[in-house]
Amino acid sequence: ILSLTLFSLNRKKMNLKSERRGIHVDQSELLCKKGCGYYGNPAWQGFCSKCWREEYHKARQKQIQEDWELAERLQREEEEAYASSQSTQGAQSLTFSKFEEKKTNEKTRKVTTVKKFFTASSRTGAKKAEIQEAKAPSPSINRQASIETDRVSKEFIEFLKTYHKPGQDIYKQCKLFLDTMNHKRDLSIEEQSECAQDFYQNVAEKLQTRWKVPPEKVEKAMDQIEKYIMTRQYKYVFCPETTDDEKKDLAVQKRIRALHWVTPQMLCVPVNEEIPEVSDMVVKAITDIIEMDSKRVPRDKLACITKCSKHIFNAIKITKNEPASADDFLPTLIYIVLKGNPPRLQSNIQYITRFCNPSRLMTGEDGYYFTNLCCAVAFIEKLDAQSLNLSQEDFDRFMTGQTSPKKQESDSFSPDVCLGVKQMYKNLDLLSQLNERQERIVNEAKKLEKDLIDWTDGITKEVQDIVEKYPLEIKPKNQALAAIDSENVENDKLPPPLQPQVYAG
Repeated sequence: ILSLTLFSLNRKKMNLKSERRGIHVDQSELLCKKGCGYYGNPAWQGFCSKCWREEYHKARQKQIQEDWELAERLQREEEEAYASSQSTQGAQSLTFSKFEEKKTNEKTRKVTTVKKFFTASSRTGAKKAEIQEAKAPSPSINRQASIETDRVSKEFIEFLKTYHKPGQDIYKQCKLFLDTMNHKRDLSIEEQSECAQDFYQNVAEKLQTRWKVPPEKVEKAMDQIEKYIMTRQYKYVFCPETTDDEKKDLAVQKRIRALHWVTPQMLCVPVNEEIPEVSDMVVKAITDIIEMDSKRVPRDKLACITKCSKHIFNAIKITKNEPASADDFLPTLIYIVLKGNPPRLQSNIQYITRFCNPSRLMTGEDGYYFTNLCCAVAFIEKLDAQSLNLSQEDFDRFMTGQTSPKKQESDSFSPDVCLGVKQMYKNLDLLSQLNERQERIVNEAKKLEKDLIDWTDGITKEVQDIVEKYPLEIKPKNQALAAIDSENVENDKLPPPLQPQVYAG
């Protein structure tokens, strides 16, 4: 009996575990896989910002060493080929001239290769001009960007006035960094990101050590520095054409559109949108995650993610009447992303990863919520039938648009049907339900009217029967008696009045 009980318990645990497969993420999986205690990130291959930079530098130094060895080997091969050609110079002048041409070409290629190892990749001027001309923003966008840049610059200067002497040095450091970045436009986005991270780290160390700024003021200063720098650098480093960020955005957007049929029940989302307060929280969460794309500063984008997450926790709390857990939060975040389909999702994630102050991503609630968002996007990209507790046949039919979980018999939507059409069908369903309710109310009203008429007729018939059984006899009115003192005009045969009599005696 004991063995059967243990087997049953293990089986139940396995079933519960399989039901949560792909949605449940242990909290340890959100941390850096190197075990430093900070939050990791899929963009950093599971490392935190600090550990990722260490691993990146190791890999880069190894690559540089391999490139040097390759360059030296090419140099030796060239010298050997040149020495062997000198012995046959007199007899093979034509061959030597061809060799000289080949030697020159290989030398040029070698020098170009070595330069390529240690300098950023450059593009031809014509191609760059063509790309810039094709992606040049409209004058109105430029004016709007310049207005916002001027406003942020004035706010930054006013903020630094409270720091006195350190404020002047901070401003000089920021201006120097911006000038340096303007001369490094040809660097790869990873190298520009590394420059920004080094700048954040150096300024934070100077604030703490050289200028003796308190920790709470250091955090505020770093936020303002990030806002000032990234507002000016946004148009150059957000979704640059040298990366495949735009391609990833389109892939994620297409994937989310194909998953339009996923319901909250499939994701085990503990949110009841029939409750008005919960529905409002869901709408606010979707609005916040979409609004992230309109922000220019990484910290502001993180703030949108944090607000979205807090609305999700409130929606779960209202639905369950108890605080939400991490297991409830992640499926709901996935549902919000699927329902909102935020624009340029991968570009925003990459932009935050590359240029946000690393301390915000490694610790705190902003880092926790951002890590969960990255996990949600990774889950959506790898969503399969078993994750949704569906058979592979049903999953394939839903993905191809042959059927829909809500309308499997009559209405089937294709994956590229717009949200307006699906909302129209949803409204038609609601109207159909309202029509049925109205017909039911009308029928009940007619029945009530008939009952009232029948009751009135019944009462009338009973009254008539009683009147017929007991007829009412109305007697004539009695004539009024004449007053004693009145004259007897009508001679009503009254006795004559008494006469006085005299008695003798």
